[in-house]
Amino acid sequence: MYINCHTYNSLRYGTLTVERLSELAAAAGVERLVLTDINNTTGIPDFVRECRSRDITPAAGIEFRDGNRLLYIGIARNNEGFRELNEFLTHHNVTGEPLPPRPPSFPNAYVIYPADGGNSTGGKRNSIRSGGSNTAGSRWNSISSGGNSTAGGRGNSISSRGSSTAGSRGISTSSGGSSTAGAIIPPAEMNGSNSAGMNGSAVTGRVTDNIIAPPVLRDNEYIGIRPSAASRLISMKKSDIARCVILHTVTLESPADYPVHRSLRAVDNNILLSRLTPEMTCSPDEYIIPEADAAGPFSMWPQVTGNTRRLLNDCSLELDFTTPKNKRIYSASRYDDKLLLEKLAWDGMKYRYGKNNKVAEERVRHELEIIDRLGFSAYFLITWDIIRYSMACGFYHVGRGSGANSVVAYCLKITNVDPIDLNLYFERFINPKRTSPPDFDIDYSWKERDTVTEYIFRRYGHRHTALLGTINTFRGKSIVRELGKVHGLPVDEIDALIANPSAESNRGDIQDLIFETGNKIADFPNLRSIHAGGVLISEDPLCCYTALDMPPKGFPTTQWDMYTAEELGYEKLDILSQRGIGHIRESAEVIRYNRGVDVDVHAIQHFKNDPLVKDHLRRGDARGCFYIESPSMRGLLQKLKCDDYLTLVAASSVIRPGVARSGMMRQFIYRFHNPDKFEYIHPVMKDLLSETYGVMVYQEDVLKVCHHFAGLDLSDADTLRRAMSGKYRSRKEMQKITERFFDNCRAKGYPDEITKEVWRQIESFAGYSFSKAHSASYAVESFQSLWLKAHYPLEFMVAVINNFGGFYRTWVYVQEARREGAFIEAPCINHSTYKTAISDRTIFIGLIHIQGLETNLARNIISERNKNGDFKGIEDFISRIGPGLEQTIILIRTGAFRFTGKSKATLLWEAHMLINRGKSETARTLFNPEPKKFTMPPFEQSELEDAYDEIELLGFPVTLTWFDMLQTKFRGEVTAAGMKSVIGRRVRMVGHLVTVKYIKTVKNEWMNFGCFIDHEGEFFDTTHFPQSLKEWPFRGSGTYLIQGKIVDEFGYTSLEVEKMARLPVKPDPRY
Repeated sequence: MYINCHTYNSLRYGTLTVERLSELAAAAGVERLVLTDINNTTGIPDFVRECRSRDITPAAGIEFRDGNRLLYIGIARNNEGFRELNEFLTHHNVTGEPLPPRPPSFPNAYVIYPADGGNSTGGKRNSIRSGGSNTAGSRWNSISSGGNSTAGGRGNSISSRGSSTAGSRGISTSSGGSSTAGAIIPPAEMNGSNSAGMNGSAVTGRVTDNIIAPPVLRDNEYIGIRPSAASRLISMKKSDIARCVILHTVTLESPADYPVHRSLRAVDNNILLSRLTPEMTCSPDEYIIPEADAAGPFSMWPQVTGNTRRLLNDCSLELDFTTPKNKRIYSASRYDDKLLLEKLAWDGMKYRYGKNNKVAEERVRHELEIIDRLGFSAYFLITWDIIRYSMACGFYHVGRGSGANSVVAYCLKITNVDPIDLNLYFERFINPKRTSPPDFDIDYSWKERDTVTEYIFRRYGHRHTALLGTINTFRGKSIVRELGKVHGLPVDEIDALIANPSAESNRGDIQDLIFETGNKIADFPNLRSIHAGGVLISEDPLCCYTALDMPPKGFPTTQWDMYTAEELGYEKLDILSQRGIGHIRESAEVIRYNRGVDVDVHAIQHFKNDPLVKDHLRRGDARGCFYIESPSMRGLLQKLKCDDYLTLVAASSVIRPGVARSGMMRQFIYRFHNPDKFEYIHPVMKDLLSETYGVMVYQEDVLKVCHHFAGLDLSDADTLRRAMSGKYRSRKEMQKITERFFDNCRAKGYPDEITKEVWRQIESFAGYSFSKAHSASYAVESFQSLWLKAHYPLEFMVAVINNFGGFYRTWVYVQEARREGAFIEAPCINHSTYKTAISDRTIFIGLIHIQGLETNLARNIISERNKNGDFKGIEDFISRIGPGLEQTIILIRTGAFRFTGKSKATLLWEAHMLINRGKSETARTLFNPEPKKFTMPPFEQSELEDAYDEIELLGFPVTLTWFDMLQTKFRGEVTAAGMKSVIGRRVRMVGHLVTVKYIKTVKNEWMNFGCFIDHEGEFFDTTHFPQSLKEWPFRGSGTYLIQGKIVDEFGYTSLEVEKMARLPVKPDPRY
């Protein structure tokens, strides 16, 4: 009886999980069940799996709504019908066209129109009683021809004995026959008047009392009667009753869920709970009851019950979860794909390794055999095709992911990591038991990714290509904030409730209800969004499995996430963007412009052996360099005294949270420096992990330990790794593998304490560690950045500033450029470009950095200057650009007119005289009259005033440094450069705060790690333990006097803070 069920995938509406819905249905003896979430099919794959596990026949559908108004319910008879419904919804999502009042005639799906016009709790509807035709543009206006009508208005319909002939595109005429299904109405034809060829509405019809039915029902269309409205059938004619079915909607687990549902609806409508209207919510009786009870109200009308059963028995959905769904053939056939991949791989092998490399030949041959046997040739060729296109466009890419373990991928230039050189674990890339292809992560510059994505959609077709979706859930503070709003709490009370929920002042009936409801909706889906970079290229049209959304990014996106995609058999291709690639490419361009030198940023082997690069790496001098510039990474590089590629590869994974969490980071550093002074936890570990001194550093290490130490097969080992990294959702399967791990270790005779310790290490960091290939790819990019920084530091910093993507804020990179010898200039209308630019050793801050300056004005300044030359003064600027007064004042205060030699005060006076307030004049005059000259008294102007203006408008001072603005001239007893000479001593240091890292101790107390910059431009790091932090906390951005003890760990010095205070600055003399 249940043909209209919602789960919590009906966002901000349903309260049931998919699993719970199927459990309740099974408990009620339901044998067939239809999931019809609102405007989405997100939960269908999980629904099919759950129902099959409980011997329930699943069917799929969609409840189509226009805002709060239910239009109709589509129910797929079979998989083809599921595709039809998905394509219909997708079309309207992608084009933005509103859903029509009547859908096309689906050959393989049923359509149910609610008898109450989409208002589950009742409501008034206006009716039109007429024998004429339905008016153009009306929304289901009802027409009575021979009967009495009390229903109508919005959502009203026409009841008729007319027919709609097959193939008529929905044209209906009045006759005594029945409608014939099969006509599909193109969406473009569904928004006109109800005359022939438009939206399929009937010309004439009839409305039965209180029943709003669609005009001239097709064979696949029915009227849904809710149990609470069964009595309406008494006044209906037999011919109308023959087209009715039971519409017992399921939204809640029980009546107790109704308040939760109302809260969700209030959040969705962004209104107070008290302002919810009946049409916004479901009925309190929308929960599962035994089917006999659901059919009880219809005992006088067995035909309605029979219609419902026949409809249910005709509907089912089968989904295959065992076979890959990615595009299976790239060229003409699988055999042709095999031949093409072999040709490309052997050609690439000669390019990478030369003609007579036997090791490479054997590895390529072995990989090609497995790739072909598992049917992954097309996946490699599609990835190669994307890389080929991007390289033809001149785009630089970084290929990583487990696919980077493949020599074939290296030969196809998908990656630039040599698996043979790095001895990468082949089974991490692919193994004979693997059913899904390896994943490739392809990084592009943030400026170029969308171009590549657009190519993929055009090349493989919009029906077969989509971005991967993701589901954002109700979490943490956002729950309290949303529920607080709908309960009418003021913002300050909500903030207080979030800050200290246990405070006595924050207790009360409303507050308790907020937390009670919040606990119930925690982890409920809240919004559908886009995966960071996942792209699916499907063999079958994607609408066979999901409807597609069209988010602001502009590419169709699946309604389910990566977990569901994986369960269905899809393997995503990650097309990602990162600003590290952007600043490498832009560095080369800036160097060419400023130095006239063409640099090859791909000469990796040269970079690895460059002495200057090695020195920077050893000292941790890596500001601006991809992945290695953070304080923690700089510290690790210094502790390891890292100066080679392989050590950097290890460091790139060791720095991940898991290794530190397991306590093995310190062990790794110690063993790295003392390889003969430690013991392996077990002899097997020495065989497996001698390269990393017995520490699991890479994901491959997890696989090797699980396989060789614990005896799990490679498939189980990889499942375990994926589960720990959050890429596998089956808890039951995870539990089985975990038990097998311990059982196998017990059978091998390992002591329990050793097994538990190995498991602890696996569990603590398997989800955070990188694959070795991934770390190697990152290390390559780090070396590229380091070489550019070491040899062209000023140009490199300009590129980092312009890509806005470093670990630190812009002022840190500006300061670094100054430390490297650059002359920093504030924005200037005659020298600055839109982005930051360099000329010889002088760097002009770009106009883009001026807060409040309109983008169009900034670009107009550059365009006009390039066209007609430099501006002579403020009069010339205003005459040529025609800016508003407010924008001109911003430029004056930034110092953009300092080339005139006039003070800011004088320039401000002139601007007010030249510009009429609130008006701008862009028209050029035929002759430029001499402007009036005014004699102005001398105005005082200081560098300190300029610095305050720069802080307000740029975010940092340029004329002065942070230290120049201090009231004190004390700069500390020791600088960062001198810390190694005073290890163990208590000192006072002065530094400007760069960044703070917050962590909690095992006692659940806060401690901090700080990073400061001294007056010489050098970084130093601080540790703030809970006790000192409570007494001497951070007070926001500023320059601090810090007292503490200098400590050393493996050659890395830092300051353990005892006291600190923010130093006062000189006040702005204008105030």
